[in-house]
This record gives sequence, C-alpha cells and structure tokens, in this order.
Amino acid sequence: MAVTFSDLHTESGLKALDAFLAGKSYISGTQLTKDDVKVYAAVEKPSADLYPNASKWYESVSAKLASSFPGKAVGVRIGGQAAVAAAAAPAAKAEEAAGDDDDDLDLFGDETEEEKKAAEQREAAKAPAKKKESGKSSVLMDIKPWDDETDMKKLEEAVRSIEVPGLLWGASKLVPVGYGIKKLQIMLTIVDDLVSVDTLIEETLTVEPCNEYIQSCDIVAFNKI
Repeated sequence: MAVTFSDLHTESGLKALDAFLAGKSYISGTQLTKDDVKVYAAVEKPSADLYPNASKWYESVSAKLASSFPGKAVGVRIGGQAAVAAAAAPAAKAEEAAGDDDDDLDLFGDETEEEKKAAEQREAAKAPAKKKESGKSSVLMDIKPWDDETDMKKLEEAVRSIEVPGLLWGASKLVPVGYGIKKLQIMLTIVDDLVSVDTLIEETLTVEPCNEYIQSCDIVAFNKI
C-alpha cells in the first residue's frame, strides 16, 4: 500500500507525518531507510510541542546522518539532491543487508492538484505586491458670486490659490446667470483618495477668506477618469 504525504511545509502535511510516525522510530519501522532521508530532506524541523512523533523521528534521523557524515551540519539541513543521494547511500545498504522490501512505499508520488496549488500560492506570496493605484476624477464646478459687483477676477484668483495634494485646477470660463451676474465655471481633477470635493467646498471655498467673493458652489458633473 503506497503512503503519500501532502506538502510537508503545511500544517496538514506535518500532522499526517506525525500521525504516521506514532509508535514508530522510523518511517519503515525500526531502522533508517532511504525513505527517511527523502522525507528528512523535504521537511523543516517539526515542533516538539505540536508534532511530538515527527520531532522525535527528525532528531533520530539527524543523529544517524550526523554519525554517517561527521563534521557536516546535517542536523540543520542537507542541501541539494547530491547530498540527499549521498546521505541515502548507507540507508540503502542497510535495507539490502536486512532484506527490506518496501518498494511500494511511495512518499513522493505524482504531484497532486492540492500540492500544485500550494506551490503556486507560495510563489505568489514571494512576488512583490503591486501597489494599487488610486483613482482619479474629473469635476465640473459652478462657483457663484454674491452679486454683480463681485470682482470675478479676484474670485478666480482666490479659487486657484487653493493648493492641496491631489488637486489640479483646469480650464475655466465666466457664464452669465442673469441681472448682470456671472458665475465661474471651472474644471478640476482630483485624486479620489486624497481629495473630497464636498470637503473642499465646505471647508475651503465657502469659508474665509474665499467667502468674501464666493456665495455658493455647485457640482455640475463628476466623472471617474
């Protein structure tokens, strides 16, 4: 019967390994085999509190490999396939001497869809997240004076003197509204996350010093860019 563990870098994979090793010293029973080396090379050191069986097995394999490769930090990790193959050699010889035959033990069979998905998620997490660009809007506004005696040139100067991050004033024109009164119709572009048109009107355009010239403001058009 083939035994397959899912991604050994996930909690579910480590739980499966821990459960499988309950009551066992090694994966194949009582002695170190190449299957132990394969799994050892694929897993980080398990937590003794969360995975006691897997942790005890890991320490046993680490000690065995350390004695086989004195002077090398095999207890930390074995890097690369060449090192894994070299570490597996004594285990393979021990299997042959003991007549061990468990070719059906398949710990690393074909990659499952779940494993592929987990690998893709890990790669995606490594990629730098693209900063979401803030949206912009184009606004057409009517700005009305108090009366026909209001200096419209100074009114426009007062409007354009307002400078806030994310605000850009555009083209403008004077539009007659009757009785000799003209209103200022002006375009502006805003960065949505930085500028609120309602706040701009209520806290800047219709308060001192602008309210010396401005009686009211109306939003004529508001379009996302």
